[in-house]
Amino acid sequence: MQKFKKYSGRITYSVFRMLLLIGLAFILMYPILFMITYAIRAHTDMQSPMVIWVPQNFTWDNFYRAITMMSFTEAVGVTLRVGVVSSLLQVVSCALVGYGLARFNFRGKFLVIGAVIITILVPPQLTILPTYLYFSFFDFFGLTRIIGIFTGEAHTIRLVNNPALFYIKAIFGVGIRSGLFIFIFAQFFRGLPKELEEAAYIDGSGVAKTFVTIMAPNSLPAFTTVFLFSVVWYWNDYFHTIMYSGRFRTVTISLVNLISRLAFEVGQGRMDMLQMGTILQAGALMSILPLLLIYVFFQRFFTESIERSGIVG
Repeated sequence: MQKFKKYSGRITYSVFRMLLLIGLAFILMYPILFMITYAIRAHTDMQSPMVIWVPQNFTWDNFYRAITMMSFTEAVGVTLRVGVVSSLLQVVSCALVGYGLARFNFRGKFLVIGAVIITILVPPQLTILPTYLYFSFFDFFGLTRIIGIFTGEAHTIRLVNNPALFYIKAIFGVGIRSGLFIFIFAQFFRGLPKELEEAAYIDGSGVAKTFVTIMAPNSLPAFTTVFLFSVVWYWNDYFHTIMYSGRFRTVTISLVNLISRLAFEVGQGRMDMLQMGTILQAGALMSILPLLLIYVFFQRFFTESIERSGIVG
């Protein structure tokens, strides 16, 4: 009898846990399942009460029209050129700053930490105007003004609508979410034993060589985590991209423009609201598909990187 109660309790717990996990998985997967089932159905199925999840009339025309109207291939190329390059530069700059804050004591260290915290707390909407004006008349950090004292003319470059703007911000540690990434690196470097650096110093390595040959290889989980987070945030970013890059369209901007184009088509009577909904769901699914593929193929490594990087909450 006691064994029966023991086994029945385990079975009850297992069933309860399985049902709970299935419910949570459905809640998390519902938006994606919703997009898939609406993207592959004809707009005539939208009015059929018999269709809930499985369409009666499958079609790929929604994807074709969404890709065409979004200029999806071009948008993906622009997004990768901006996001991946900026993420690589941001990983390097944030790693250097985080290593310096974690391992060295210097005058003004608390000011640097305060500046990093400010970049996290202050919303970008408050700094967008001076930043926009600065990059509209970029003067190489004041060098052209000094030269202009002698030449009588200070030349500036307009970096707005130029991917170089994102590269410069990433290089100097003020890219998208750079403050958070700096603290991730600092937290990770604090957890590494100091004996690694001391052994390298004894062998004659300097600070730079120690970082490149010892600390960076032992910090691959942190580098992986920051790079993946950075790519996702650059991919999904709308505010910075629409403010700084009005001429080139990323995937997020193309998706927003798709809504406007579909609304215009409906207003002109060229399609109805039901057809607009199916095309819009196809466009939304295409916009997140690369991120889903990244997560599917790198999910295990991504999860291990988060755990080893000390990210909680």
